[in-house]
Amino acid sequence: QVQLVESGGGLVQAGGSLRLSCAASALTFSRYILGWFRQAPGKEREFVATISASGRSTEYADSVKGRFTISRDNAKNTVYLQMNSLKPEDTAVYYCAADFSYSGSTYSTLPGTYNHWGQGTQVTVSS
Repeated sequence: QVQLVESGGGLVQAGGSLRLSCAASALTFSRYILGWFRQAPGKEREFVATISASGRSTEYADSVKGRFTISRDNAKNTVYLQMNSLKPEDTAVYYCAADFSYSGSTYSTLPGTYNHWGQGTQVTVSS
């Protein structure tokens, strides 16, 4: 059974940084596209970042471009989200997601694409 386990969330002041990790098991990690999504209280889950199976293609939500970086280490079955210059509006539960891909270059910004989700990690940014 595929498992995704996020870690690295916490409380940080505005302008600070956090690095989220998501460790995957029971899947051929290098064949999966990966995504990070977030959900703030009372809001819909929204796309944050995605990376192709090869790691060569990425996409970001406009709200995080230039501040967040998604990366993956296929040898460690782990995807990362480096978050810099954090803002109070980044406060949310962050989820990683994975889905099998026949292509090494595609990715997806749509939550409905993903079949596997982690349990989420809380990120709180204080002003």
